[in-house]
Amino acid sequence: MNKALNIHKKLKGKIEIHPKIKVSKNNLKLIYTPGVAEVAKEIAKNPKNSYKYTGRGNNVAIITDGSRTLGAGDTVPEASLPVMEGKAMFLKLLGGVDAYPLCLNTKSKEEIIKTIEIISPNFAAFNLEDVKAPKSLEIMEKINQKGFIIFHDDEQGVAIVVLAAIFNALKVVGKKLDKAKICIAGAGSAGYGIFKILNFAGAKNIIVFDAKGIIFRGRKGDNKYLQEIASSTNRKNLKGGKDEAVLGCDVFIGVSGVGDLINSSNIGVMAKNPIIFAISNPSPEIIPAEIEKTTRKYVFASGRPDFKNQINNIVVFPGVFRGILDYRKKINLALEFKISKSIAGLIKKPSKNNIIPNPFDKRLVGAITNCIKNFKKN
Repeated sequence: MNKALNIHKKLKGKIEIHPKIKVSKNNLKLIYTPGVAEVAKEIAKNPKNSYKYTGRGNNVAIITDGSRTLGAGDTVPEASLPVMEGKAMFLKLLGGVDAYPLCLNTKSKEEIIKTIEIISPNFAAFNLEDVKAPKSLEIMEKINQKGFIIFHDDEQGVAIVVLAAIFNALKVVGKKLDKAKICIAGAGSAGYGIFKILNFAGAKNIIVFDAKGIIFRGRKGDNKYLQEIASSTNRKNLKGGKDEAVLGCDVFIGVSGVGDLINSSNIGVMAKNPIIFAISNPSPEIIPAEIEKTTRKYVFASGRPDFKNQINNIVVFPGVFRGILDYRKKINLALEFKISKSIAGLIKKPSKNNIIPNPFDKRLVGAITNCIKNFKKN
């Protein structure tokens, strides 16, 4: 990990701004004063002209409050800056999107919402990132109501890539989504997003558990999002913890944020040919060496690039933002589902070690943007 520290120290940030034009004495009067005043006048007549005369149409604000920073948890906003710079870097590298990390010095839901409103003249869309649930989900509701285009990568991005991987993993093991018993570990933004998209896709036997245990109808102290999960999962209203949750499962999806959450004994009580997605970063819920103490017939994926099958939202967000900027469309569950199917379809012959495209697959952005372009609400 010293190498990671050293490269960040050397670079002093992973992104920078470059001009689009070579400035000279001849064009200075056109691109700055006095010529720029004419542009300002046109925008003053109609604010939408900002999309025509400035870079706003390609600008995305990455919004975080540091309350769920990768590797550091609930911390100061400055600690989330290197993570957000990474998001901005890949948005530019893979999607051609100009993204700006904005790490806010507040934990207030109301202040975050107000900040997005205040800075909105500069951006065409917003990326909500690494904000602790349920606050992140509440922010999403309010911002959508206000008409801004926003994508919640921890909720929607993860959900899209997980469903794409499940489609192909089920093909490998010869099982069907509507018949599979699926266990989700974690009920934050990612767990909630995965539950919603699986439910939409036709999964009928889902169990979700969090730090308090299995989510069931009537569990005390649950917020409305956990109650929503309870109303559409756990059809037998089972109670218990992780041991009871994984029993007989065909699929385990770990988004708990807890490394080594499960072990070989838990794998041993799952169904034959289990699918194990240990997606938490930087420490997955389990690693292949532990799984193989019980079985070698399994499909494994993690959120990291040093294992086969990286299920990470980097597969999704560059194409999604390219599409929503180009076509000015909001992402809903139906569109998430179509994007998942499109991503899964890029793997023509799924196998144990090949269920999801590499993040650098040049077909990804085009496949996702085409979904967004052609999507029509029913």
